Amino acid sequence: MKARIGFVTVSDRASRGEYEDKGGPAMLAWFTRVLTSEWEAVVRVIPDEQPLIEQTLVELADREGCSLIVTTGGTGPALRDVTPEATEAVCEKMMPGFGELMRSASLKVVPTAILSRQTAGMRGKSLIVNLPGKPSAIDDCLNAVFPAIPYCIDLVEGAWLEADAALCKVFRPAHARQR
Repeated sequence: MKARIGFVTVSDRASRGEYEDKGGPAMLAWFTRVLTSEWEAVVRVIPDEQPLIEQTLVELADREGCSLIVTTGGTGPALRDVTPEATEAVCEKMMPGFGELMRSASLKVVPTAILSRQTAGMRGKSLIVNLPGKPSAIDDCLNAVFPAIPYCIDLVEGAWLEADAALCKVFRPAHARQR
């Protein structure tokens, strides 16, 4: 089965066309470069409105069948930054290790990474991961957490994801199902 991956840019200005979305293309570029399995992108650019973020995440998980949904934007302390709250509202299980590891990786680069509130969680057979907005930080965070993402998706019987081991070594236990 071809994996479907949702890419959500959360930005008032980008959604109005006042600002070039750099986070969404950075996420797409990372997956295009790293994934070797078949996949297709489902892209959304939306404003920082919690009900709309929740609706978009539900749509991508429940109706579009995305095994993985990655977001960019809305994870800081600003008043309109509500992506983590929207993610928590629609997930059945939170996966705090993702946010912890992303902040740890980012802190090696910039001290303000402590301000990030990225999180991750499960909605049915979908893993939702909040990424930062800066393209270089997106790469740092995906390089840190992606090795665990395919096996996490395997555990909920989602789509099979494979990566170029020279770029990102995916970890699956020896007993993990093979395809």
